[in-house]
Amino acid sequence: MTVEAAMGPSGTPVTADAPHDRPGRLLELSVRDLALIERLRLELEPGLNVLTGETGAGKSLLIDALGLALGARADTSLVRHGAAAARVEVLFDRVPEPLIATREVGANGRSTARLDDQAVTAARLAETVGPLVEIHGQHEQSRLLDERWQRELLDAFGGHEGLRAEMERAVERWRKNRAELAGLALEPREVERRLELLRHEVEEIAGARLRDGEAEELRSRLELARHGEAITRGAAAIRAALDGEGSGARDALAGGVRDARSVARIDSRFEAVADRLAGLEAELEDAAADVRRLADGVDHDAAALVAAEERLSLIYSLERRYGDDEAAVIAHGERAAAETERLEGLADQRHRREADDARLLAAVAYAASELSTSRRAAAARLGAATDDVLRSLGFRSGAFAVDVGRRAAGSDEAAIELEGDAVAFDATGADEVVFRFAPNPGEPARTLSKIASGGELSRVALAIKQVLAAADDTPTLVFDEVDSGIGGRTADPVGRSLWSLARDHQVLVVTHLAQIAAHADAHFRIAKRERDGRTITEIERLDREGRIVELAAMLGGAPSSSARGVPPGAGGGAEEHGPVTKGGLVAVGPGPSLGDPADPGGPDDAVDLERAEPADLVADAPAAPAGSSVLASARELLDAAEAWRGRPVVPA
Repeated sequence: MTVEAAMGPSGTPVTADAPHDRPGRLLELSVRDLALIERLRLELEPGLNVLTGETGAGKSLLIDALGLALGARADTSLVRHGAAAARVEVLFDRVPEPLIATREVGANGRSTARLDDQAVTAARLAETVGPLVEIHGQHEQSRLLDERWQRELLDAFGGHEGLRAEMERAVERWRKNRAELAGLALEPREVERRLELLRHEVEEIAGARLRDGEAEELRSRLELARHGEAITRGAAAIRAALDGEGSGARDALAGGVRDARSVARIDSRFEAVADRLAGLEAELEDAAADVRRLADGVDHDAAALVAAEERLSLIYSLERRYGDDEAAVIAHGERAAAETERLEGLADQRHRREADDARLLAAVAYAASELSTSRRAAAARLGAATDDVLRSLGFRSGAFAVDVGRRAAGSDEAAIELEGDAVAFDATGADEVVFRFAPNPGEPARTLSKIASGGELSRVALAIKQVLAAADDTPTLVFDEVDSGIGGRTADPVGRSLWSLARDHQVLVVTHLAQIAAHADAHFRIAKRERDGRTITEIERLDREGRIVELAAMLGGAPSSSARGVPPGAGGGAEEHGPVTKGGLVAVGPGPSLGDPADPGGPDDAVDLERAEPADLVADAPAAPAGSSVLASARELLDAAEAWRGRPVVPA
C-alpha cells in the first residue's frame, strides 16, 4: 500500500484492507510474577493492537517483559516480591511450526533462556527472535538509529538488490585477485638476489654430476690405495704358494688327482676321491685368478688417487650445504631449479595480476557508481515521502532528508575514483547513508541519534516505518510512548498512520490518547486492582461497547460506573486517564467532542511538551465534558475512525 493510499486526504475514507498476516508475528505473550503482574496472558491479532489503561497499571511493564523474551538484560528488581522467579513466554507464528521463546529471571540473579525446549544463551535467544520484533520506546535506541541499518532501509526502498549483488560480486573478484597479487609481493631486488643464489646452486649441483652412492665407492678406492704395497706383497705370496715352480699347491694337487685316477682304475672306490680332488683343483685355479684380479685392481696411479680425493672432497662440501647424502643434494638441486623457473616468471605473473587489479578495480568503481546514483535518486524520493507523512503527524515545518555521501579513503586503504575523488568502499558500496531531521524551523537537520525528544524520535520512526512498510521485513513493531508530546488533533493522524502501517506489519502500541486507540484492530485494557492485600495487574480485550467506555475514560470524562457498564473498582476514572500535563498545566488538544468527530484536525494543534510555553498549554486545554456527553463523544470518535477506513459503523 502506498503512503498516499494509507494516509488518505483529511477526512477521506480509505479501503479497510485486512492486515497482512506475516510469518513470524507474535501470537501470544505470557507473563508470570513480574512486578505487579502475577499471571497474565495476551493473545495478539494481526494488524493494530492497542494497549491502554491507567497510569502505573503495567502497560510499559508488558513491553519490558517482551524485551526480556527477546534477550534484553535481566533485571532482578522486576521479580515480583515473594516469588522465586519471573517468567516470560512468547509464542511466534513461525514456519513450519510455531516457536516458543522463554526467559526466566530468578530473584537470586540467575537468568535462563529457552527456545522451545532447548536451553540457550541470552545472546542466542536475541539472535533468533530479536529480528522478529522491533521495539520503539521513548529514548530507546533501535536499529533505526544505526546508520548501517539506514543504508539497508534505503536500499530496500530503492529496490537495489540487483545493484548490491553486482557490487558484492565485483568486490569479491577484486579481493581474490588482490590476495593472489599479495602472494607475488616480493621486492624486485629481493627476487633478483634470490634468483642469483638459486642459479648458483643449480649450476653447482648440476656441474658435479653426482651419482647416488658415489662417495662410498671413492672412500673404498682410497682405502685400498693407502694399503696398496701390503696388498701387492700378500698377493704375490699367495700366487707363489699356489703356482710356485715345482712346489706350488696347484702342481701338487694336480699330481694327487692323477694318482687317484690311477688307483681308481684298480679300486673303484677311489673314483669319488679323485672327483673331490679334481674339484679342489678347479677351486684352486679360481682362487688364483681372483688373487691376480684383486692385486691388479689396486690403484698405484698417484694422479688418479689425487683426483679421487678431490672428488670426494667436493661431494662432502655439497653435502654440508645441501643434504646428508648424494640423493639429498640431487633433490635440492631439482627444487632450486623449479624455484628458479617460478621466480623467473614472477615478474610476468605480477604484471598480469596488476593489470587484472586495475581492471577489476574499475569494475568495482562502475558498480559503486551505479549503486550510488540509484541511492541518491531513492534518497530524494524517500525523504520527500517521509516528509509528507511527518507533516500529517504534527511537524508543520519539519524537514526530513536522506543524505548519501561518499566514504573518504584513508591513506592506507584501497580506494576507487568517483567524480574525481578517492573513495573508500566495501561490499555494500562506497556511500555513507544518514537520515537527518530538523523538527522545527531554523534548526539544523541532525542525525536521528541526536534528536533529544523521545516523542519526536517516535514519530519520525513511525513515519519512516510507514513509508518503508513493504521494505522492512520485521514481522512485529512495538511503539511505546509514540503519543508523547502531541495534542488531540495530531493524535488522529498518528492513529491513521499506525493503522496503515499495520496492514504490512503486526503493530502493538501503548497509548494514552483516545484518538490513537480508536483505530485499533484489537483493543486491550490493562488495569490494576487489589487482591488479598496485594496489587495485581489484569488485562482484557474490549468489545465495541467496552472500547467506547474506555475511550470515554481516556478523553478525560470519567463516566460513572453505571454509565460505563463496568463494576466498581475496575478502574477508569479521570485520575487514572487524566490528560498529559507539564508543571500542572493541561496539555491536551481539543477532542472530538468539541467539534466534528470525523475531522481529525491538523498539525496546527500539535503541542510539544518539551518546547511549549505555559500559555500555549493553557490555551490548548478543553473544558472536561462529563457523563453521557463524553460517552457520546467516544462513540462518535470510534465511528469516525471506522468510517475513515471504510468499515461500516456498527450501531451500539
